[in-house]
Amino acid sequence: MDIFVEPNGADLQQFIDRLAAAGGGTLLLQAGRHVSGPIRLRSDVTLSIEEGATLEFVPDYELYARNSVSVVAEGSDRAYIVAHDVNNIAIIGKGKIVGSAYAFNTGFDETVGTYTPNEKRPRVIVFEDCSNVRLEGVTIEESPMWTVHLVRCNAVIVSGIKVLNNRQLPNTDGIVIDSCIDVKVSEIVISTADDGICLKTSRSEKGIGRCENIDVSDCLVESNSCALKIGTESFGDFRNVRFMRSKVRDSNRALGIFSRDGGTIDSVVFSDIEIDCHETADGFWGSGEPLTITQLDRRPEIPAGVVSNVRVENVTGRSHGPVNLFAERSGGIAGITLRNVQLTMQDGPLGTAKQYDLRPTNVDLSPPKDVEGRGNAWLRGADGKIIGLVDYPGGMPAVFAHNTADLMLDGVDVQRPDPLPKGWNNTALCIDDQSPSPLAATISL
Repeated sequence: MDIFVEPNGADLQQFIDRLAAAGGGTLLLQAGRHVSGPIRLRSDVTLSIEEGATLEFVPDYELYARNSVSVVAEGSDRAYIVAHDVNNIAIIGKGKIVGSAYAFNTGFDETVGTYTPNEKRPRVIVFEDCSNVRLEGVTIEESPMWTVHLVRCNAVIVSGIKVLNNRQLPNTDGIVIDSCIDVKVSEIVISTADDGICLKTSRSEKGIGRCENIDVSDCLVESNSCALKIGTESFGDFRNVRFMRSKVRDSNRALGIFSRDGGTIDSVVFSDIEIDCHETADGFWGSGEPLTITQLDRRPEIPAGVVSNVRVENVTGRSHGPVNLFAERSGGIAGITLRNVQLTMQDGPLGTAKQYDLRPTNVDLSPPKDVEGRGNAWLRGADGKIIGLVDYPGGMPAVFAHNTADLMLDGVDVQRPDPLPKGWNNTALCIDDQSPSPLAATISL
């Protein structure tokens, strides 16, 4: 069964409910502007946004109270479009979804280079506990918060969509894959201020899940945070994750793994990726690193899980920052292989790459009243410095490893300026006293 909707302000939910009652079908939004309140997808229903059609949402957070979700993120507990415990759902087409991000910030903060977001912002799409999910072809613009959030879903295909967000509005992650199993993401274009494609295992009233068998390939990502990422929410385990044949362009961090909340992270591959990483103002996490892996406790009662068996191979490009591997405890990061990695490091205009970034830390959970900033974003201590930023010992190297076991470097070539700029370490490979020397092999620094 198909229902065609002209751009006349009709209540879209009534049509979705009618399709569900009839056993399923497709709701097709015809070319033109469609303005909607909350939408809830039902089993066996496809929302098709046709070429030339724009689906816009009324920018009023309270209007979406009935679209509440189990995972609260950045104070948000609701979304424009939701689905709960349903099967065989899809959002497809060549049209657009517009998130009206302009209505959810209080202005631009020159000191940190970002807009200051409203305390409450809806996500665009949240699917929870769903199976056989497809997102194909659509363009999503100006999300006020996380754009696509998939929670405890399985058998998911995300293909050919575009996410085009404001590059200076925090927490506007492109695609968040949260405690999902068997997910394939391909041919995606993302431009956003926050993480591009991000895997998480969040904690909610429904418990803790795991991320397993996740394939991301043939994507183009621009991010002012981390383009291809695992964490920081990491209560459950991650296993068998592959990021392949993709490009990271005009971004802050390229590849990242962040263990904070007890789950282990094992068997991860980053392969055949071109990167272009640059410094950002210190309001953004990180600054120009091609690869960052950090393991750090942020809750004293939950030690951060071990990151192990990570393979990074056939990675080329340029960066302002170094490869950074930091574990709070000895062996917190283990079994890391960098093979055929060819990078050119350049001196950045801001100088922020000369510090490694441990955010989020335990301070972000309960910010002291006497510090400036915003928790889980940036906090400035009494000394005027951002909490969590640490100077590299002896200056910025090409590769930095702290408490990292079984590190293998094979065919790693990092070209640095000659002469070295001020603040750079004369030693390109900086392995601290608690980390064994690399197991290999072929390295040119």
